[in-house]
Amino acid sequence: MYAVVEIAGQQFKVEKGSRLFVNRLENEEGSEVKFDNVLLIDNNDNVTVGTPNVDKASVSAKVLKHCKGDTVLVFKKKRRKGYQKLNGHRQHLTEIEIQDIKA
Repeated sequence: MYAVVEIAGQQFKVEKGSRLFVNRLENEEGSEVKFDNVLLIDNNDNVTVGTPNVDKASVSAKVLKHCKGDTVLVFKKKRRKGYQKLNGHRQHLTEIEIQDIKA
């Protein structure tokens, strides 16, 4: 059984027990989170597609930790002008573990 759910503006395919990194959530570490914006549920080849959401469906997850992602380098250059600029960025992330999918 899997579901496609929208979390913090992004869509993820989730299964029970899977761990994933999402954009930073406001919840504390160790707390439970419930996502109601379920777009699709597949229960043993019985696919339910929402219009736009599946009614009475939810995904519950546990917040494991807050962390930062890998460094993304942003390099700017204008040729023949001597201009170069290098910036780095680390995205704030939250690691969650999917506990249950309810259809």
